[in-house]
Amino acid sequence: MLRTVTQVMGENVPPYLRPPVVLLDGHCPLPREVLGNKGHGLNLMRRLGLPVPPAFCLTTDVCAQFLAGEDHVLDRIWPDVLDNLRWLEHETARTFGQGPRPLLVSVRSGAAQSMPGMLDTVLDLGIDDDVESALAQEATPQFAADTRNRFRAMYQRIVLDDDESEPVPDNPFLQLRGAIAAVFRSWHSARAEAYRRHHGLGDGGGTAVVVQAMVFGNLSRDSGTGVLFTRNPMTGANEPFGEWLPRGQGEDVVSGSYDCEPLSALREQQPGVYADLMTAAETLEDLGRDVQDIEFTVEEGRLWLLQTRAAKRSAQAAVRLALTLLDEGRIEEDEALRRVTPVHVQTLLSPSLQPETRLAAPLLAKGLPACPGVASGRAYTDVDAALDAADNDEDVILVRTSTSPDDVAGMLAARAIVTQIGGATSHAAVVSREIGRPAVVGCGAGVTAALDGRLITVDGNAGEVREGVLPLTAWSEADSPDLRRLADIARRRSPLRAHRAGDYPVLPAGSDAAVRDALAAGHADVVSTTPLITMLTALRLVG
Repeated sequence: MLRTVTQVMGENVPPYLRPPVVLLDGHCPLPREVLGNKGHGLNLMRRLGLPVPPAFCLTTDVCAQFLAGEDHVLDRIWPDVLDNLRWLEHETARTFGQGPRPLLVSVRSGAAQSMPGMLDTVLDLGIDDDVESALAQEATPQFAADTRNRFRAMYQRIVLDDDESEPVPDNPFLQLRGAIAAVFRSWHSARAEAYRRHHGLGDGGGTAVVVQAMVFGNLSRDSGTGVLFTRNPMTGANEPFGEWLPRGQGEDVVSGSYDCEPLSALREQQPGVYADLMTAAETLEDLGRDVQDIEFTVEEGRLWLLQTRAAKRSAQAAVRLALTLLDEGRIEEDEALRRVTPVHVQTLLSPSLQPETRLAAPLLAKGLPACPGVASGRAYTDVDAALDAADNDEDVILVRTSTSPDDVAGMLAARAIVTQIGGATSHAAVVSREIGRPAVVGCGAGVTAALDGRLITVDGNAGEVREGVLPLTAWSEADSPDLRRLADIARRRSPLRAHRAGDYPVLPAGSDAAVRDALAAGHADVVSTTPLITMLTALRLVG
């Protein structure tokens, strides 16, 4: 009955009529705010007929009730969870919790506001002794053991909070319930709250939980996992960008704990899969009118799409992509301006290294440039020590073997980030682009020990770490053709036109308050040292 009401009323269904658990079968009309970003993307891809493992979703409404202390909410909706689980069994011709063809699932977070890496996920859930034995007979004992070990480690860390006195339950249904509750609780984890504070996001909204049939990148030689950006998220270049890890699962890539291969390796190893991936990527970018970040798995030569979302990007890429998509006719001028923030422009105007200065300083480490920009400070390898130093107004460079969600507070406090291992789609790289921190990743063994405590300069453009605090050269908007062009567009669309010179009132500062005062005074034109920032601020203030 509730599902029928939802189909008739669509996105306008009042919360008390919305079902708490819904199929992501391509027909769910609920909005992103209810399904979460991940669930909304899966439902969209399923509607398009793309290869997506079947999934269902516990909505953000359930999360809100759970976090509000409604202890019995999971008891109340559990029959709905079991009904949807039976649909997964039907779709996959597998059985949850038993053989001979067992169904394993992932339990993944999905906030409406994309928060990459901040919330929890549990993979390979639904395994016990009998299921491991069935998997060993269906595939290989090595695959079955690897999959169970992965599950135990992830469940122990995420659901049991590394409490070694509490065993991982053997009952697959208890596993499922525990994982769902843990994903809901991760909304209030320290890293998620730090992320929301940094971005000025409220604590409302919560996360949906997506339960999805597992597909296995660790199954065989022609299996693997990867991440694809439909365009380069660091530079904005119109080229596919990403990484591929044979015989791996998705967490292996984003953790930065494995040496991944470029996407060109997938093209060489499995050209048909690569062609299918590019076709799906083009479809999703066309529909979203934006660069997509796509997670995928290949299981025995068959492509499966696990997520699509608008890609996080560097400031440089944000500007270039806004103009490129405008030129391609995918977006209008107003939308191009909305996709570039004052923070993006300020980041691009940050002082940078002159080539002669950079080359004169000793090179301490070299890796992959994960986020453009230059920053100097003292290297810290311990997150708590880095936070203490930042609290004392010290410029901090966070240097880690690899970063994890638990390092987010330290990443936010740092001026730049360096890692010993990890690729361009690792956690360190993705989060650095999201928060605008210059980053160099995959610098090689021994880097943390070599850099700890030293004064260094991180060049996220060149992928280098140089010795000392190096002098930087300032830039202006006039130095960049892209910023000049964007400013010309902004003068046509902004309620407050800003100029570098002229017979107009001089804006004392590019702050929100100064722009708001100029708008309140009825000024149409002003003089500003940063015209584009002023006009973007005015556009944001007027909505």
